[in-house]
Amino acid sequence: MSFVHTLQNKYKEANIVERLIYINVVIFILSIFFSVLPGLYKGQTNWLVNWFSLDSSTEVFLSKPWAIVTYGFLHADFFHLISNLIILYYIGNLFVQYFTQKQFQTFYFLGIIFGGLLFILCYNYFPLFSNNQGQLIGASAGVSAIFVGIANYMPNYQLKLRFIGFVKLWHLAGIWVILNFMGLNGGNAGGNFAHLGGALFGYLYTKQGTSKSTGILNWLAARFQKKEKPLRTAYRSSTKKKKTPPNTGPNQKQIDAILDKISKSGYDTLTKAEKDFLFKQGKR
Repeated sequence: MSFVHTLQNKYKEANIVERLIYINVVIFILSIFFSVLPGLYKGQTNWLVNWFSLDSSTEVFLSKPWAIVTYGFLHADFFHLISNLIILYYIGNLFVQYFTQKQFQTFYFLGIIFGGLLFILCYNYFPLFSNNQGQLIGASAGVSAIFVGIANYMPNYQLKLRFIGFVKLWHLAGIWVILNFMGLNGGNAGGNFAHLGGALFGYLYTKQGTSKSTGILNWLAARFQKKEKPLRTAYRSSTKKKKTPPNTGPNQKQIDAILDKISKSGYDTLTKAEKDFLFKQGKR
């Protein structure tokens, strides 16, 4: 019981990125169970995948519309799972340093939905997929939305890669998009369309949010939020108080100094104390 309680406490204390990782791992374990059990009875059907994966057929999709979201929590194998979750962990935690956790949810789930819709659209439009029926699983569309969204918002932010050195975020996002575009006529063409759908949403939403324009993306985002909020950093409050001067106390000055350091040199150059300070301020 202590092990279960430890897991429960870790889940409660985790941020939205870590919680999504935990959920994906649990569902992957369940998927393995449902794939092994039918095999013992000489069956060929994985009940979990059949019911929650996204089919390219519009008729099948209309019979299980929940699949437009649930497919993002299924993975084909361990490598598929771990590659998505590693990117989600690093890019997702970078994202929530600048945006709220609700905005992260918006990007992630709408990225999955946009990726799924583009998958269905392309499967039913391009001759490459004629007489073929596909199934889509994986969190890559949501991860792509987060990745391209944060890269579009702060393109000059630099990540330090082992054996390579510092690389700008938009360079990495650009390589990711190009690789998926090059794979559109390959064996995972449907998956690549979904990745690009998520990336397109991330790009358009951050571009729209930073320019404070309105449109269908804001309307869709509002369905996932109690109250529509402008795209903003997690360290600057958007609430307005009557005749209250801006916060110019020591905490705000320290925050501004740290953010300036990030914009010039990247997040990795911060000391542990500075990272802890930002983390605590972001939770207020």
